[in-house]
Amino acid sequence: MQTLTDSYLLSNGVAIPCLGFGTYKTPEGEVGVASVKTALETGYRHIDTAAFYGNESSVGRAIRAAGIPREEIFVTTKVWNTERGYEKAKASILASLDRLGLEYLDLCLIHWPATARQYEDWEEINWDTWRAFTELHRLGKVRAIGVSNFKPHHLKALMETEVKPMVNQIELHPGQAQAETLAYCRDNGILVEAWSPMGRGKLLDHPLIAGIAAQYGKTPAQLCIRWCLQKGALPLPKSVTPARIRENVQVFDFTISPEDMARLDAMPPTATSHDPDEIDF
Repeated sequence: MQTLTDSYLLSNGVAIPCLGFGTYKTPEGEVGVASVKTALETGYRHIDTAAFYGNESSVGRAIRAAGIPREEIFVTTKVWNTERGYEKAKASILASLDRLGLEYLDLCLIHWPATARQYEDWEEINWDTWRAFTELHRLGKVRAIGVSNFKPHHLKALMETEVKPMVNQIELHPGQAQAETLAYCRDNGILVEAWSPMGRGKLLDHPLIAGIAAQYGKTPAQLCIRWCLQKGALPLPKSVTPARIRENVQVFDFTISPEDMARLDAMPPTATSHDPDEIDF
C-alpha cells in the first residue's frame, strides 16, 4: 500500500480502502459529526462504526454533509452480541441502515463470536446470525460481510457456509501480533482489520516504539499504523483531534525495516481487551 487511496480486494471482488477511520468511543452529536467530517476532508474514504458505539446517526450526518458521492465512501458497521440469531441480526442491520441514513452498507460484521463459555450451541448461534448476513448480502443491502474478534476455531464453522467471511477485525498492534489468527485468515482469503492499532493509546509512550519511530522521523502512532500495513492488515486508527486525524494518514512515505519489524513483533503481550473465548457480555 503506497497511498491513502490504495485498496485491498476482498474475496468477493469488493475494493476496501487500505486505511480506515475508527469511531469507537466517539460520542454521538456534534463531536462525532465533526470528527468524521474532518476525516473525510483529510482523505479517508473508509469509516468504521458499530451499533454498540451509539454514533451511527452522527456518522451518517457527516457522510451526507461531506458532499462526497456515496459510492466513494466505504462504510462499516457491526451487529452487537444481544442481537445474535437470524431474526435479531437481520433487524439490527436494517436498523443500522436507518440510523446511518444509507441505502446499503459496504461491510457489516458480527461484533463478537458466541463462544463455548456462554452457550453449548455456540456454533449454531454464530451460524444462525451468519444466515441473516448472507441473506442481506444476497439482496444487495450489504456489499461485503465478515466478523470481528473471531479466532480460527470460531471461524472454522462459518468457513463451511456458501458465503465465507471476507473480513475479520481483531485487536492488532505491536505486543498483540496474533500470528495464528493472521496466518489462518491469510490462508483462507480473509482480510484482517486492526482495531486499536495503537493499543488504545498505551503504546504511544512505549520506549521501544518511541525509539524506533524517532529513527524514521515519525510518531509512535504512525509507526504502529505502518506496522499494521506491513503485516498485510488494514488499520483503523481513531481520534477526534483534527491534528491527529491528519497525522495518522502520513504513513505511506516510509518503510519499517525487516529488523525493526522483528523487534516490534517480539514485544511482550500488551492486549487491551478481552479474550474472545472469555467474554461474558
